[in-house]
Amino acid sequence: MKFIVRSLVAVLLLTTVFKGGAVSLVTTGNDSVADLRPLVDPPLHDKKTFDITSKKWFQMTYIGVPLVVAGVAVMPGRDRFRQLRDDYAPNFHYKYDDYLQYAPAAVMLGLKGFGVESRSSWGRMLVSDAFSAAIMATVVNTIKYTAHVQRPDGSNYKSFPSGHTATAFMTAMMMHKEYGDRSPWYSVSAFTMAAITGVSRQLNNRHWLSDVLAGAGIGILSTELGYYLADLIFKDKGLNFEDTRYYPLLERPSFFGLYMGFISGLGKIELADGLTARTGVGSRIGVEGAYFFNRYIGCGGLATVSNLPVSLENRTDISLEAINEGRAMAGAYFSYPFTNRLSVGCKALAGYSYIPNHSLGREDIRIDNDGFVWTTGVSIGYVMKRNFGARFFCDYAATSGTFQLTPSSALGIVEPMSGNRTIHSLTWGASANILF
Repeated sequence: MKFIVRSLVAVLLLTTVFKGGAVSLVTTGNDSVADLRPLVDPPLHDKKTFDITSKKWFQMTYIGVPLVVAGVAVMPGRDRFRQLRDDYAPNFHYKYDDYLQYAPAAVMLGLKGFGVESRSSWGRMLVSDAFSAAIMATVVNTIKYTAHVQRPDGSNYKSFPSGHTATAFMTAMMMHKEYGDRSPWYSVSAFTMAAITGVSRQLNNRHWLSDVLAGAGIGILSTELGYYLADLIFKDKGLNFEDTRYYPLLERPSFFGLYMGFISGLGKIELADGLTARTGVGSRIGVEGAYFFNRYIGCGGLATVSNLPVSLENRTDISLEAINEGRAMAGAYFSYPFTNRLSVGCKALAGYSYIPNHSLGREDIRIDNDGFVWTTGVSIGYVMKRNFGARFFCDYAATSGTFQLTPSSALGIVEPMSGNRTIHSLTWGASANILF
């Protein structure tokens, strides 16, 4: 019997050595057994990261705080994202977001009422949720009445942060806390409803992008703090199961999510002799997703709308409207995981671009495009929670457009002119993703 045990240990040692691992022997009494912990421990370069990310304070803040910071940071560029709404959905006015913000909480209570076991007992859950709601309401209303930010529709000065979005993400986080470990789709559905609420507040012209980002962060932080206070009070009482940590980046980094960033043109656009257009900084928003066949290679697509401000060089007397563009592209995605949470990626996409011929807002300068666009880019991916992650990206794109100039005394154009020009642009921003 001892010979068999020793043989198995020897095979295990040899197998581990060939795989680059290390196994030690632990002596217990008269017997020696293999210590298998090194086989499942994180790699050495991952341990420092794990030491930080496993801290309670980090777990509570690493999503909410960046969202609040991002909300403050995009304030100077908030008009650019509002312009997208005015360009593509100026008449959008629907009030479903007044009710959708509560949907995750309604579903959570419904599941609990029908006997589906959650993380907490009824009493513990209600106390946790009461703390969360009280914290969220206090923080949101305190900031609203002190920040004094005007709403985009001009109705009042209670825009920052978005209370609807804070409520939606608070209730989504409650759902995630209670049922996220049973199935990731509970969390996915809850945060999808929260994201739709935030986008709808912008479409309804009631909030800026900065309001929505900060509101989402406050909602998440409020729930984290509310559950933390309840945990201090109840300890192990009424706790059905603990949270687990599982990061699917170790398997396949497939994702689908909301893509959002700033777009800027690269270089000038020569329209005619002595007539040059300059591009400014606009906004771009859409959806992006990719399916990975393994850890490294996948395929997917990106669909966006954008507005790129344009002005004539040395001609302050003539104003132009932004170039509006819609894109739909598909191609290859690549990813390389550095840790169990962090990865770098790149992509190469090609597809269809549409620029309406009324862009630029003038009859004597028109741009029309119905054709090819290609893009490439790099990104850094981060797994935030089970089945949820973020990507920070920088994408380059090249689009061909046909500029048409008609005779105009203001422009000094005597004869009609036309020609193809390539518009080079750079987009940088972030995306929030569902991982699957």
